[in-house]
Amino acid sequence: MQFGVFTVGDVTEDPTTGRTPTESERIRDTVRIAVKAEEVGLDVFATGEHHNPPFVPSSPTTLLGYIAARTERILLSTSTTLISTNDPVKIAEDFSVLQHLSQGRTDIMLGRGNTGPVYPWFGKDIRKAVPLTVENYGLLRRLWREDVVDWQGEMRTPLQGFTLAPRPLDGIPPFVWHGSIRSPEVAELAAYYGDGFFANHIFWPPSHTERMVGVYRQRFEHHGHGPASQAIVGLGGQVFMRRNSQDAVNEFRPYFDNAPVYGHGPSLEDFSTLTPLTVGSPAEVIDKTLGFREYVGDYQRQLFLMDHAGLPLKTVLEQLDLLGEEVVPVLRKEFAANRPDDVPAAPTHQSLLRAAREADPADRPDT
Repeated sequence: MQFGVFTVGDVTEDPTTGRTPTESERIRDTVRIAVKAEEVGLDVFATGEHHNPPFVPSSPTTLLGYIAARTERILLSTSTTLISTNDPVKIAEDFSVLQHLSQGRTDIMLGRGNTGPVYPWFGKDIRKAVPLTVENYGLLRRLWREDVVDWQGEMRTPLQGFTLAPRPLDGIPPFVWHGSIRSPEVAELAAYYGDGFFANHIFWPPSHTERMVGVYRQRFEHHGHGPASQAIVGLGGQVFMRRNSQDAVNEFRPYFDNAPVYGHGPSLEDFSTLTPLTVGSPAEVIDKTLGFREYVGDYQRQLFLMDHAGLPLKTVLEQLDLLGEEVVPVLRKEFAANRPDDVPAAPTHQSLLRAAREADPADRPDT
């Protein structure tokens, strides 16, 4: 099972000091967070994609390419890449390059995004969001898997004799997760192709996530990819920790109350009760996270949001220390306990390469 962190890259005023970081500071701090994530033993760092203030990650592969040069082990991903408004040719090119630069430490999470104005900015019609998603992804898969692509659809100009350059590393496309908060169409798309499904799991009650993952698992099996237990599932979530639970609540409250996505709604206590948000001690984070398995089954990836709502870099790095030193080692042990043998591990470039070589012995270097 993989554990990591994701960022939405918001530039938010610190409500305790009144200071707002510059965009440049926020981008550089994101790099420091990714490097720290590797240092404390996490498996994955993922960045969102946004094209409007107050967010800065408008070019995820640029950011991840720089982080790749500063790290050696951590897997680099997105959370999410906008499949509905980005051109699939450009996605294919950018992530193939990132694969090579990172030596395979790359996968991708695709999603439609939740910012309506982005669609006209990129010449798209939000009313066609689902057809755009389906058509663009169908083309993206072909670009990564076929040497020469002839293609015609309804949403973009045709391709004739197109060859992607560079080709995916070792001929293995990046593993694809489809991310969603509330769209069953995304769960169906992931299930149809046998890809991973990532339930953001950050705003809605557990019952909603249980239904979404249940739909994905059922449809994964329906489409012939194996039993539902072998479907590849990831979850998001946000935590804030201090060794003393009340200290965590007191420190996080002003950030929660003013957060772009949380603030001015339900109280911190109500939100923590009704959703996966966990504010408390490391032990409380462990207990609540272990409970996710009770309603989604055994799953492959858990990502935490750690740097949202104006939290200063020093505090975020302290959170990562607690996550890496006290929380994740226990989660690894407990999630591994009684895990059925038929539940697959989270896919990586190396595991996909081994599977491809086993399926086609002619591709093995020694034959």
